[in-house]
Amino acid sequence: MRDTASGQAEPVGRLPDRGASAALLGEKLVAAGLLEPEQLQRALLLQKRWRSRLGDVLLAHNWMSAMQFYGVLAEHFGLDYVNLMEQPPVVWYEPDMLQDYTQRLALPWRMQGERLVVAIADPSEETFEWARQIWGPDVLFIGTSKYDILWTLQRNAEPQLTHQALTLLADNAPEHSARRVVTETQIYLLYALASALLLSLVLFPIPALIALNLLVTLSFLATFGLKWLLVWYGARHNIDIRVSDEELRQLDDEDLPTYTVLVPMYNEPEVLPVLVGALRRLDYPASKLDIKLVLEQDDLRTIEAAKSMKLEPTFEIIRVPASEPRTKPKACNYALRFARGELVTIYDAEDQPEPDQLKRAVVAFRRADPNVACVQARLNYYNAHENWLTRMFALEYTLWFDFYLPALEHLRIPIPLGGTSNHFRLAVLRKIHAWDPYNVTEDADLGVRLVQNGYRVSVVNSTTLEEANVSIPNWIRQRSRWFKGYMQTWLVHMRNPWHLYRSTGLKGFLGFQFFIGGGFVTALIAPLLWLMFASWLIVGTRMFDAVFPPALVYLSLLNLLLGNGFFIYMTLVAGFKRNYFNLTPYALTVPFYWLLNSVAAYKGLWQLIHKPFYWEKTVHGISKHLAAERKAAFRE
Repeated sequence: MRDTASGQAEPVGRLPDRGASAALLGEKLVAAGLLEPEQLQRALLLQKRWRSRLGDVLLAHNWMSAMQFYGVLAEHFGLDYVNLMEQPPVVWYEPDMLQDYTQRLALPWRMQGERLVVAIADPSEETFEWARQIWGPDVLFIGTSKYDILWTLQRNAEPQLTHQALTLLADNAPEHSARRVVTETQIYLLYALASALLLSLVLFPIPALIALNLLVTLSFLATFGLKWLLVWYGARHNIDIRVSDEELRQLDDEDLPTYTVLVPMYNEPEVLPVLVGALRRLDYPASKLDIKLVLEQDDLRTIEAAKSMKLEPTFEIIRVPASEPRTKPKACNYALRFARGELVTIYDAEDQPEPDQLKRAVVAFRRADPNVACVQARLNYYNAHENWLTRMFALEYTLWFDFYLPALEHLRIPIPLGGTSNHFRLAVLRKIHAWDPYNVTEDADLGVRLVQNGYRVSVVNSTTLEEANVSIPNWIRQRSRWFKGYMQTWLVHMRNPWHLYRSTGLKGFLGFQFFIGGGFVTALIAPLLWLMFASWLIVGTRMFDAVFPPALVYLSLLNLLLGNGFFIYMTLVAGFKRNYFNLTPYALTVPFYWLLNSVAAYKGLWQLIHKPFYWEKTVHGISKHLAAERKAAFRE
């Protein structure tokens, strides 16, 4: 240490002590009074079992503070320790190396004469050699903590990180970015179709209306037909990757990869204890968990709630600077720059994944073909019985995740992912430029984009429980965002229909039209058809007779009966599949539930036109079950 003019010691860059070992480090921690001998023995056993660094094991158990540990670690390697919050770097670092800095936990600090001093939190021979290759053989080192490195990067590289989170996809693959809602070609095509329709209505009104009616009717039938096919496949085949309990028991902890868990949150301090409790219950080596609480920089309530919980160093807070659009995918893109895992998953604030879900995903990836880039876990609800809306939501999600998604994968139709509990190979996610920050249903878009880039999505037999919406206005806010995102996704991937056809095949192309496109089109058109039918039934009007010739009347009637009967039947099947026998009577109310979908679809369409990138926040933590969940979390 050098003395400064103020009399305080200034850290000095040094060459590391090559003779340091984990055992000696543990003894130094015991000698310093930071660790009990019994804790050291347990940590060394876990280190061998998990094949992790000793420090990661110690910090995962919260046996000492990060500053205490990293101070002793630096001394152990013969290095001075520096607190980067008090003595920040004065040497500017290369922006293109941000990924290396976060992975290596090292960055340039200051010049010492003619020699560069590098602040380092992972003093291993591999990291020392990497630094020498980058900055030359004369580089010197100083110790710091992992969190000092990450906080310094967040603070100093904020503009670059924000820019990349917003523009990485738009700059590198603009054809797949929703930053532009509608292209010029699509606008011209829309005008051409509208002009042709208007001209036809003027010149040939009745034949034009009959043709339009026939097109709508056939589209409904095709959409129903596809969903019937998906239910048939999902009911008869075990399509998803089924990981047995025996396979889990055969896993060696030492062979498990580091797993990054992203948890984007906004104004949700009330559910934070429940979330933390669920993540602590994950059956995975704690030293190999890289959990990121992704919080907005101005969300002081949630940030303070997280800090007050004194979380283990396994948890890291990523503060996302305010920028537009303010969306979940942008926040995830920002946090992804700090991910250190081989695999990565996303959980929402209210999620309760099954404890062995990460291990099941690891086994699923190992058994899957190399081109499987994502494994989707199922979603369902812990408050399914709270009211009519939660019951319908639970039945719908069972239908979606137990029938539709496995069948879509089997038929090689692009899978619209769920917004949570999807597990990715991190390298692939970065290769395709991660999520689209301008798409408010980024999960659906990403599922389609993975297929277009030659990758596959599979489903694994694990479930994450969420909080079902208990309020209809809150449900409509959430569902309208989903519909808007589906519209965005359809517009983006139909910019080049030929490329979509070539990359997904005929089944994939048609499946995309009738599952993604058909989903919002039927929701938008259904109220008009219901209104016409109600007018005819109640008033007995004959004003529609001209556009409903006998054959089309029978086809439309079949559509009406098949559509409602089919959705009731599907919902019954979904209830039986999950043993939700007490929910199955509510399947009879499906038509009312789908009318709510139509309300949400029209709201989504209005927002697509006026506020395409607005993220309408779903309020979590309003279920009556939350109080019990919070009490249980605090008891753990």
